[in-house]
Amino acid sequence: MTQETKTLADIRVEAALGGGEARIAAQHSKGKQTARERIEQLLDPGTFHEVGMFVTHRASGMGMEKSHPFTDGVVTGWGKVDGRTVYVFAQDFTVMGGSVGEAHGRKIATLLDMAKSSGAPVVGLNDSGGARIQEGVDALAGYGHIFHRNVHASGVIPQISVILGPCAGGAVYSPAITDFVFMVEKTAHMFITGPEVVKAVTHQEVSFDDLGGAAIHRSQSGVAHFTAPDEETLLANVRWLLSFLPPNNLTPPPWVSPEDDPRRATPELGQIVPLDPQQPYDVHNVIESLVDGGEFMEVQDESAANLVVGFVRLDGHPVGIVANQPFHLAGVLDINSSDKGARFIRFCDAFHIPLVTLVDTPGFLPGTDQEYGGVIRHGAKLAYAYSEASVPKVTLILRKAYGGAYIVMGSKHLGADINLAWSNAEIAVMGPEGAVNIVYSKELQESKDTAARRQELIREYRAGMANPLTAASHGYLDDVIEPSESRERLIAALDVLREKRLPAPSRKHGNIPL
Repeated sequence: MTQETKTLADIRVEAALGGGEARIAAQHSKGKQTARERIEQLLDPGTFHEVGMFVTHRASGMGMEKSHPFTDGVVTGWGKVDGRTVYVFAQDFTVMGGSVGEAHGRKIATLLDMAKSSGAPVVGLNDSGGARIQEGVDALAGYGHIFHRNVHASGVIPQISVILGPCAGGAVYSPAITDFVFMVEKTAHMFITGPEVVKAVTHQEVSFDDLGGAAIHRSQSGVAHFTAPDEETLLANVRWLLSFLPPNNLTPPPWVSPEDDPRRATPELGQIVPLDPQQPYDVHNVIESLVDGGEFMEVQDESAANLVVGFVRLDGHPVGIVANQPFHLAGVLDINSSDKGARFIRFCDAFHIPLVTLVDTPGFLPGTDQEYGGVIRHGAKLAYAYSEASVPKVTLILRKAYGGAYIVMGSKHLGADINLAWSNAEIAVMGPEGAVNIVYSKELQESKDTAARRQELIREYRAGMANPLTAASHGYLDDVIEPSESRERLIAALDVLREKRLPAPSRKHGNIPL
């Protein structure tokens, strides 16, 4: 049957088969789904509407003129997730390895334009061999057009990248610009230069997984926000994330009718958090006690684990949580946790998601590695993000908040709306032990019973200087509460702030210390 004698139905079947049955079987043999199978799993059944099915490349030379497969290696269109519109593109590895050429790049760029103009999220399913060598600079132009759209859609619509196969070279920059990156374990890889180039240039041998696998990007680089052992779980988690997000920056986040009592007391928090400020605990237990149904979608759970961030609901409303983690590095702030927190805060602010900050930190991590690495600049990102955010901001100090870390963790001084502290919290320039050793060093040297005098001075400092009532008396705290009141008070604060609006300053944009 020639192309001229084929019916439209025949052509559609041919296009839907991508690279053909043999290449589909090869894709399945690697434990990978096809582009269309992935789309069907991501979207509500029967809701996908494809655009650009009949697009083909226009290249010639190097054998390109011999074949013009439909879709040009990427399936594009829109559908529904939980009844809400989502745009999606899925690179088809069975068609020219999912490589990006001029037409391929134009299809994705056009879809991004459509998503931005209609105010709906976009999900990109990445599985590509990279730039199409046969198309030369036109392939690079395709990438550039995508990057440009990613940047201009940033903060306007949520953008989610899902890495389900190779993503190398220039291809990595589109996911890096987007809001969230998902990676499937074993089959997904991201890197600028592959193992062969690394070996040729540095003589270092490294595997694909060790160079750019999901585990590396989840725990080491922080590039991946979420990972999963298989595609089915990963795509289900994409749907979960979308359930917290508004479609665009002009629409409120989606509210769901809560089953958890907004006035539920939380007396268990008094047992979860030890009174001894030196004793660690897992802040996840605090978060799960506070939020609706204990549901918490953590973001970047293995990267910079001393700061916990993620999405919850309080009285049915999506909320962004930022919390120090005493179970890891005592909850100190450092370079990586500052970057992690600042990026999450700025995302929430862009999409009207209120912020709740749970504070229990002894300060910033000391050391030459941190100073040489620019902890000053990175810590400033956290201060910048909190100060810039105009969404409702509620802060609860659980146990201790010392020094500069107290300031940058959503303090009243950076524009937080309502600041609360538990009755046993400590707020000071530094911990009582360190403060006493510095301020009373001479007296302690001359004391006949140094240990007893030190403990006495520590008690006096804790009662006088570090007491939360002192901060409250200066207006830096709006109230001092008991742990059992925490959930009810957070919900009440967010409720009164629901319609908060602040005028934007007259400027093009600020200059965050990147």
